[in-house]
Amino acid sequence: MEQRRLGTRRTRTKWIVYIMAFVSFWSCASAQFRYSISEEVKEGTVVGNIAKDLGLDKSTLRERGCRVVYGSTEPPFRVNQDDGILYVNRKLDREEVCDRSKVCVIDLKTVLENPLEVHYVAVEILDVNDHAPMFPENEKMLEIFESALPGARFQLQAARDADSGSLSIQQYKLSHNDHFRLEVKDRGEDRKTPSLVLQKSLDRETVKTHVLLLTAFDGGKPPRSGNMTIIVEVSDVNDNPPVFTQDSYTVYLKENSPIGTAVIQVNATDLDEGSNGEVVYSFGNDVDTRARERFELNPVTGEITVAGNIDFEESGRYEIDIQASDKAAATMTTDKTVIINIVDVNDNTPEIEVTSFSRSLPEDSKPGTTVALISVKDSDSGLNGKVMCYISQDFPFLLTPSLQNNMYSLVTKNLLDREQQSQYDVIIVAKDAGEKPLSSDKTINIVVSDVNDNSPEFSQSPYTFYILENNSPGVTFLSVTASDRDEGSNAVISYFILRDRGGDNLPPSFININSENGDILALKSFDFEKLKTFQFQVVATDSGSPSLSSNVTVNVFILDQNDNAPVILYPVSSNGSAEGVEEIPRNVNAGHLVTKVRAYDADIGYNGWLLFSLQEVTDHSLFGLDRYTGQIRTLRSFTETDEAEHKLVILVKDNGNVSLSATATVIVKVVEPKEAFAASDVKSAAKDDEDNNVTFYLMITLGSVSVLFLISIIVLIAMQCSKSTDYTSKYLQETNYDGTLCHSIQYRSGDKRYMLVGPRMSIGSTIVPGSHANTLVLPDRRITSEVS
Repeated sequence: MEQRRLGTRRTRTKWIVYIMAFVSFWSCASAQFRYSISEEVKEGTVVGNIAKDLGLDKSTLRERGCRVVYGSTEPPFRVNQDDGILYVNRKLDREEVCDRSKVCVIDLKTVLENPLEVHYVAVEILDVNDHAPMFPENEKMLEIFESALPGARFQLQAARDADSGSLSIQQYKLSHNDHFRLEVKDRGEDRKTPSLVLQKSLDRETVKTHVLLLTAFDGGKPPRSGNMTIIVEVSDVNDNPPVFTQDSYTVYLKENSPIGTAVIQVNATDLDEGSNGEVVYSFGNDVDTRARERFELNPVTGEITVAGNIDFEESGRYEIDIQASDKAAATMTTDKTVIINIVDVNDNTPEIEVTSFSRSLPEDSKPGTTVALISVKDSDSGLNGKVMCYISQDFPFLLTPSLQNNMYSLVTKNLLDREQQSQYDVIIVAKDAGEKPLSSDKTINIVVSDVNDNSPEFSQSPYTFYILENNSPGVTFLSVTASDRDEGSNAVISYFILRDRGGDNLPPSFININSENGDILALKSFDFEKLKTFQFQVVATDSGSPSLSSNVTVNVFILDQNDNAPVILYPVSSNGSAEGVEEIPRNVNAGHLVTKVRAYDADIGYNGWLLFSLQEVTDHSLFGLDRYTGQIRTLRSFTETDEAEHKLVILVKDNGNVSLSATATVIVKVVEPKEAFAASDVKSAAKDDEDNNVTFYLMITLGSVSVLFLISIIVLIAMQCSKSTDYTSKYLQETNYDGTLCHSIQYRSGDKRYMLVGPRMSIGSTIVPGSHANTLVLPDRRITSEVS
């Protein structure tokens, strides 16, 4: 006996090895793992090693994570995050999970993240023989007329066993009796209905009561059993059983039919008379509780009506035994089976299950990146259960079906841009293909995370600033601003001045910039007479990784202030004072040029526009001074009474807001014509040398100033040409004025024209406020400035 058990155990072990090998091969081929485990095992029992089957080591498993997805209820299994072993999470009862199904399989999804990967795991719950067969009642009373003919059948209530397959009821045995034998009808789905068959006529006078023992055995090893006692009371006379008018009854009924709906009407007749011929209908002994709850049988008419909720998804077919019995004292009964096929209607909306990333989606994700996995199911059948899934909006995402039925992947369709849209509420719509289609939807919130893909942008390009000379050192004199469309550290901007030591265009060393806010400081005071314009580049860099930057050109123009007094160029005495002596003949006429006072102012515009006036003169009627040229002329002819020596003090004043001035003294001596001619030869030579020296210095001064202004004009023209504004610039020289060095610059910006003026102003021009009276706004027309 022990050897037989060992042989049986070895045979079972071999079969298990073969089955596990087949399952392993099938899993590898279909990317699905299949395990098996017996029911009723303890919590924590090992089911299988997912990490080993996937070929993942423990460190990779911990980095990617592994979890079990099992709907909304607590999963019956769990995965150890450290070693990937699948454990039983709670006690399993196969009869609770799968009822009476032959094969009990629990389908799971195991999800690996980073990147997202789903594997399908099927765990088969193996049945154990933990239930014994059980009859609905312990004792069954049967009343059989002695007139019953051999071959008469009497259906008995079948025993029930909660186990399935080979562990359910396999056979019935009846205790020995000469009058009865047992016949079992196999109805499939582990259903076997026993019937008592009369094999020998009964004789009530010989034996009034027969006691039989019916035993049901399951397929366990050892088998378990249950008993029912059958007491047969032998009665007399009613010898005609009811007969149904049809051999079979089959009907189709739509699910969700309202209560009271007529399903079918059966009809049976009895040839007996009186109460022996009156037929009543009832459900057979083997009709299960679910059918009794959903259908009602009229015992008089035989009509079956709907009594409860009819749901195709719960059961698509009902097989009901109807008994027709007469009312005789010894009742005769005939059984007939009614098959009710339930017709599916589209009454279940599709269900959507989403497995999504737990983190946000970077905006630089490539097209085709998986965002989420979506599974849909519909409990209906046929077209009613055929589900289509789509996205209702025009978003940069796409639903692609997978090899697994009713599985979809939500992937990126286009490149994303967080700066245009930072999150999406993607509505997934599932719609079945029923005649009246039903649909459901689910919203997935996708947050787009920022990457450093935008360089800082300056508010202007280039920057042009005008500042007054003599500014205070260490004070902010201009500021640049840049913005970045990214967020977080990718949008934190720092500023610095580009100092390219290898190039020729070095930035000034006398400026510095605040790296946080872009404020630019002057480290020294500017002097217009030494520096009129300069240019440098500012770089804005964000704090992303890697960082992005952009630069901008800053043009700075120094505006003149009246900080230079006029300088007398002529007359100048030998000791450096502004004093000279002029001799003229007494017989000169009115308008005779005595001399000309020459002066120079380093400032420009109004600040350098010089005016001459007589501050002191001995005779106002004799000499006159041109206020613009500095020429001294006689107003009339000399008379005998006029003095021979005259002193003229000339005031030279610029035109600044706070005027600065200088004075020159000219002594005019009136001599007789002969003396004048004699002195003229000597003086002419000296005056020629003096004029030559003055002219030489004046040319050098004019040339230096002209070169500086020419450079400023070229820079200004280049800046304005780079913009989309109409810009013209002209350097004008006062050809007929040689008493004051003056300059003018004329340019256009937008719809206005400006001029940095010299000693003359154009008619119709106005002074720009805040320009210190050296900039004019010209009328809106093109003019060419001519100074005559």
